[in-house]
Amino acid sequence: MKLTKRWLLIFILAGVATVPCLASAPWVTLQGGHYLIKRPNDGDSFHVSVEGHEYIFRLYFVDAPETSAEFRDRVEEQAGYFGVTVDQVLQVGELAKQFTREKLTDSFLVRTCWEDAGGRSRMQRFYAFVQTRTGDLGEQLVENGLARTHPATAKPEGLTSAAAEWKNLIKLEHKAKREKVGGWGANEERITTRAQQPESEKEIDPFDKFFHPANETPVKAVASAVKVGTTPLPSEETTPSGFPASTKLDVNAASLAELENVPGIGPSIAERIIDARPFKSADDLQRVRGIGAGKRYEKIRPFFN
Repeated sequence: MKLTKRWLLIFILAGVATVPCLASAPWVTLQGGHYLIKRPNDGDSFHVSVEGHEYIFRLYFVDAPETSAEFRDRVEEQAGYFGVTVDQVLQVGELAKQFTREKLTDSFLVRTCWEDAGGRSRMQRFYAFVQTRTGDLGEQLVENGLARTHPATAKPEGLTSAAAEWKNLIKLEHKAKREKVGGWGANEERITTRAQQPESEKEIDPFDKFFHPANETPVKAVASAVKVGTTPLPSEETTPSGFPASTKLDVNAASLAELENVPGIGPSIAERIIDARPFKSADDLQRVRGIGAGKRYEKIRPFFN
């Protein structure tokens, strides 16, 4: 006998809320991260650098379309879900990728219990919730029609109401369908239209409501840990690109990837900076070939202590 949609949803929510995190690790909050520009990045999976360590994170509960037709069966399934063509769903995937990169150019928090998210990369990928200045990234993607709700096999431990978050995502997806935005509006040339009066961008940290603060521990070896809900305030001192001052790089310790992601520094100049170390201060960047004391130096100097 076939299950009704209602009972199917109950079973999904029960599994999400009760099965332990596969990583069996405490929740941590990572801040001071930088989005790394990598070819495999897409809307829901991306590389991040924190304190010189590189990670790949995959968002919980959502699935953004692919950006290439390499895995044809998966792309066709996504196209069928949105009711669009393969070319259209790939376009939505590119928009989702751009949206995520735009959101993570500013400061953001990553919350993870190191649950393995699989993937094709040689690096291990972990499930995570990502909090931007304006809200939860997964919720923002779904509400703008740039991702769909997707329970997958992720089972986050330590959440007091994971089921409530899942229900909220379903509500946001229905809103995106009604407003015909993103993938839901592709057939009506509304693919780039954003959500009206977005509920996911209220500058309120949703994790206060369903995280167990007692289960969150600092991980000093990889990043600064903060209490749940302490999203950096907009009033913080920031660099011209929007990074808070607390995330400025140490000129003698920044990784190659972190240096390459500073506007005005490409791969060759990043290597020259590393070769010229140690510096007495970031002011000494002026003596690196290709930087000098001109506009390039003025552009990159705010990114360093």
